[in-house]
Amino acid sequence: MAMQTNIHLRLAIPADIPVLRALIDASVRGLQAQDYTPAQIEGALKTVFGVDSQLIADGTYIVAEAISAGRKHAEPENVRAATLIVGCGGWSKRKTLYGGDRWTGREDELLDPRRDAAKIRAFFIDPAWARQGIGGMILEACEAAARAAGFTRYEMGATLTGAKLFGVKGYVAVKPISIPLMNGEVLPVIHMEKQT
Repeated sequence: MAMQTNIHLRLAIPADIPVLRALIDASVRGLQAQDYTPAQIEGALKTVFGVDSQLIADGTYIVAEAISAGRKHAEPENVRAATLIVGCGGWSKRKTLYGGDRWTGREDELLDPRRDAAKIRAFFIDPAWARQGIGGMILEACEAAARAAGFTRYEMGATLTGAKLFGVKGYVAVKPISIPLMNGEVLPVIHMEKQT
């Protein structure tokens, strides 16, 4: 069977939330273990990491789908396509810098693109699809959408794992942030910024 895989970006919809929850859990456990302790990972998954339904409602959360077309035979009617969400990330026009629905430090006020930076938010990649350019594709789409909305600066609270990608993409570290977690642990992240 011949297989061909393409990555397609689209806006997330509420029906994606169960798949996104599983993806975020797998991503954090599989890709952040070199940068965070097991206790930090568990605490972060219960406190700050997770789906942000406000991003989905705002139409600023993007999923990357791997679309595989396989053929059993040469006849076109036997072509089957399967999709799998392999990454996600977004941008926000609201004040919240990081955190999913469970995060208590949310600030949902709208930003002013003339003076505020758009927030780059909630990037997670399926470990089986890591280091294949998916995060960069999502980031470019987020920056383009924020630019189209009038923003000229971007900022984020990057995980230690994500900061490596974002540094290569022109983001600079501004200051460390320590996020208190519900299990008593602290999650270090990096406030990063970029100007267009």
